[in-house]
Amino acid sequence: QVQLVESGGGLVQAGGSLRLSCAASGSGFSANVMGWYRQAPGKQREVVAQINPGWRTNYADSVKGRFTISRDNAKNTVYLQMNRLKPEDTAVYYCNVEGYYSGDYYNEEPIWGQGTQVTVSS
Repeated sequence: QVQLVESGGGLVQAGGSLRLSCAASGSGFSANVMGWYRQAPGKQREVVAQINPGWRTNYADSVKGRFTISRDNAKNTVYLQMNRLKPEDTAVYYCNVEGYYSGDYYNEEPIWGQGTQVTVSS
């Protein structure tokens, strides 16, 4: 019943910034690890960044120092601040929830957002 809604994608010049947001709908649950993935044409989907409820983070080497992932646990929302964007960052970005806690149970099925296009021009 949890659904992810992404926003914030768009077209930006190289060196510019964008902030992606992803809100998990519903109430009475707490998301576990949340993350951002991206997929460029002809390439496999790759992890960009992940964050757990305690704000421990992982980043792909290609975005370290440029991207920052954060979350609001109360709102079950995850963000990706993207700075100093490069043309190679161009991709469809997908929000992901690894699983979520609800009452006494844990739903282990991953949930994916619909994807938001990020295009970086040179």
